[in-house]
Amino acid sequence: MKNHAFLVGIAIFFSRIAGLVRERVFAHFFGNSAAGDAFKAALKIPNFLQNLFGEGVLSASFIPVYAQLLAKKHDEEAAKVASVIGSLMFLLTSLLVISGVFATPFLIDLIAPGFTGEKRELTIQIVQILFPGTGFLVMSAWCLGILNSHKKFFLSYIAPVIWNLTIIATLVIWGSKQVQFELAITVAWGLVAGSFLQFFVQLPSALRLGKKIRPSLDLKISSVTTVMRNFVPVVVSRGVVQVSAYIDSMLASLLPTGAVSSLAYAQTLYLLPVSLFGMSVSAAELPSMSQAVGSDEEIRTYLKGRLNRGLQQIAFFVIPSVVAFLLLGDLIVGAVFQTGQFDASSTQTVWMVLIGSTVGLLASTLGRLYSSTFYSLKDTRTPLKYAVIRVISTTGLGVLFAFYLPGWLHLDAQWGTPGLTASAGVAGWIEFYYLRRALNRKIGETGLPLKFQAKVWSIAAISAAMGAVVARFALSPDLHVIIRAVVAVGIYGVLYFGLGYVFKIEQAQGFLEKVLRRLKR
Repeated sequence: MKNHAFLVGIAIFFSRIAGLVRERVFAHFFGNSAAGDAFKAALKIPNFLQNLFGEGVLSASFIPVYAQLLAKKHDEEAAKVASVIGSLMFLLTSLLVISGVFATPFLIDLIAPGFTGEKRELTIQIVQILFPGTGFLVMSAWCLGILNSHKKFFLSYIAPVIWNLTIIATLVIWGSKQVQFELAITVAWGLVAGSFLQFFVQLPSALRLGKKIRPSLDLKISSVTTVMRNFVPVVVSRGVVQVSAYIDSMLASLLPTGAVSSLAYAQTLYLLPVSLFGMSVSAAELPSMSQAVGSDEEIRTYLKGRLNRGLQQIAFFVIPSVVAFLLLGDLIVGAVFQTGQFDASSTQTVWMVLIGSTVGLLASTLGRLYSSTFYSLKDTRTPLKYAVIRVISTTGLGVLFAFYLPGWLHLDAQWGTPGLTASAGVAGWIEFYYLRRALNRKIGETGLPLKFQAKVWSIAAISAAMGAVVARFALSPDLHVIIRAVVAVGIYGVLYFGLGYVFKIEQAQGFLEKVLRRLKR
C-alpha cells in the first residue's frame, strides 16, 4: 500500500504544484475581477460532467470489476469489459458535449443566477468552449481506470501536469496582450487543448495494458452488467456531491463581487491535501481491496486492517494541513497567489475562506477511504444514501451561514463566503459519521485511535505555532511573503516530523528512517 500510495502521492504532488502555479498566474492576470468570477463559474459545468462520469464514477464501478477479473486471470473478459465501457463512455460524453453547448444559456442561470450583462454573456461563451475539453477529460478517466487496475499509478496522476502547463503557457503568452474578458476566452481554448493532451499521453499505455481493446457495445457480458448496475447509483451519488458544490457556487454568485473567485482560490489550496493524501491512499487501496479473496471473515479482517492503516496514514498528513491553514494560512495564500491584481487584501479574504474550509478537511479525506471500502465490496448504494444527507445539510447550513449568520454577528456581507465553506465542512462530518457507522456494522470497529489523534494534533499545533512566531516576530515584515512562508513552513515541517519521531508516531519514524538510509548511501 505504501509504495503505491507514495507513487500516487508524488504524481498528484507534481500535478497540484503545477495547479498552484496555474492559479498563481491566473490570479496575476485576473485577481478577484468580474472576468475571474466568470471563468471560475464557467468551469463548474464541465467539471460537473467530468466528476460525474469521470474518475470517481469509473473508480467506484469499473475498477472493482476490472481489477477482480485481472486477479482471477480472466484477461480476455477484462479486455472485453474495458472495450464496452470505453465505447459507452465515448458515446455518452459525445452526446452530453453536443447537448451542453446548446443548453449552456439555460445552465448558467442555475449556477450563477447573480450574473448579469457582460459578465453573464462571457460565462456562457466560456462554457460553450470548454464542453469539448470535458469529453477528453472523461475519456482520460477511462484510461486511468485501466492503468490503476494494472497497478500503474504514476502516469495517470502525472498526466494533469500537461493540462496545467498548457493553461499556464496560454496565460503567459497572451496575458499581457489582451484585456481580461478577451484573455478569459483565450484561456478557455488553452484548457481544451490541455484536456486533449492529458488524454492523448495516457491512451497508448492504456491500450497496451488492456491488450485486445476494441470498440464494442456487447451489453450481454455479465461483468459489463455489474459495472452498469453499480454505475447508476455512483453517478447519482457523485451527482449529489457535485450538486453540493454547485449550490456553493450559486450562493457565492449572490454574494459581493469576488466571492466566486475567492472560493475557487481557497479550494485550490484546500483540495491539495485532499488529493495528495486522501485520494492517493484511496486510489491505491481500491484495486487491492477489490482483489480480496477468502471467506467472509477473512475478507472483513483484511479490509479492516488496510482501512485502519490507511486512516492513520491520511490523518498524519491531513491534520497538520488543517493546522497550517489555520495558523499560517495568510502566508501560504500570499506565497501562492499574491501578485499583480491579487493584492494583500485579496490574500486576507481568501485566508478567511480557507479557514472555513478547514472545518471539514479531515472528514472529507477520511470519508474518501470509507467510500472506497464500500466500493470494493461492490456496495455503491450506501455512499449514495449518505451523500444525499450531506447535500441537504450543505444547502440548509449554506444559506444560514452565508446570508443570515454574518448579519446576526454584525459582520460585512463578504464573510458569507467563509460561511459557505464552513457549512460544507459541517455537512462533511455528518456524512463521515454515517459512513463510518455503516461500515463498522459490516466489517467491525474501525477508526482513528484517540491516543494517535492526541499526539498528532498536539505536535502539529506546537510546530505550527513556532513557525508562525518566527515568521511574524523574528522576520522583517518587509521581506517578501514567499520568503517568510518558506521559513515558517520549513520550521513547521522539521519540528512536526522531529516531534513525531520523538513521540514514536509510526508514520514519522518510517519517513525519517527512510530519509536517513538514503543519506547514508
